[in-house]
Amino acid sequence: MIEFSREGAIWQATINRPDKANSLTHEMLVNLAQFMEDAQSARAVILTGNGKVFSAGADLKEAQAGLAVSDIWERLSGAIAALPGLSICALNGTLAGGAMGMALACDLRIAVPDAKFFYPVMKLGFLPQPSDPARMSALIGPSRTKLI
Repeated sequence: MIEFSREGAIWQATINRPDKANSLTHEMLVNLAQFMEDAQSARAVILTGNGKVFSAGADLKEAQAGLAVSDIWERLSGAIAALPGLSICALNGTLAGGAMGMALACDLRIAVPDAKFFYPVMKLGFLPQPSDPARMSALIGPSRTKLI
């Protein structure tokens, strides 16, 4: 589900659920948050996915059961943003939904040329993570953020 590795001061987390578009379960999010909270000594942390999709966001079954509004998303993005070392989101493909918060919280986002970005949370009837609008506005400006 999530593969964690450490090579010296470089830590990496790889979302490895390509058969489900790397959608995230509550357990996966808790494990990612704990990894990021433990990465205080890392000089760099890389977050990536396996396959053609970085992450489709929440697993749909778990989203309908409450994961879409869980505070675990904010815990994870807050842990990433608080890292003292460099955080890099290596976007191997499509990024959607709740996974957007992870990418927004990273210092750098590097994407393959054919990566697509979707933020459908409001169309699905949910509010974005509390920190997402401010982070997105800082990156692309308030006008573009409001369009999204």
